Amino acid sequence: MADPLALEEQVCFALSVAARSVVAIYRPILEPMGLTHPQYLVMLALWQYAPLSVRRLSELLALDPGTLSPLLKRLEAIGYLVRERDQSDERSLAITLTPKGRELRAEAEKIPPAVVQRLGLPIADLQQLRTALTHVITAAKPAGP
Repeated sequence: MADPLALEEQVCFALSVAARSVVAIYRPILEPMGLTHPQYLVMLALWQYAPLSVRRLSELLALDPGTLSPLLKRLEAIGYLVRERDQSDERSLAITLTPKGRELRAEAEKIPPAVVQRLGLPIADLQQLRTALTHVITAAKPAGP
């Protein structure tokens, strides 16, 4: 019988090492764009859904607004986005892309194929992994009230 506390048997260990390893692959690809991996995730959400409220972006990225705020400030400082009070709700910040932020998308389209090439895994395996991880994320969410 396998040791239930063996390091190599732990899902949390495999997820942690895999996440760090994959993010490390992104680092040299993102650096020329002036982006960190968390900033890249923000930009992905904005390219797909902008304009967004901070609350909605927080939900999409599963990050609390306090963690998101410094990322947004930095992206605004480098000219990729603008944070403004929402016209329909003064309590809410609306995030929109600048022309520079929209233009970055064309360069960013090179990122997924570069990561796939670096990983050297079949697309089908990566899609299956993403599906499995999505199930884990859903299962790990706390139950509603």
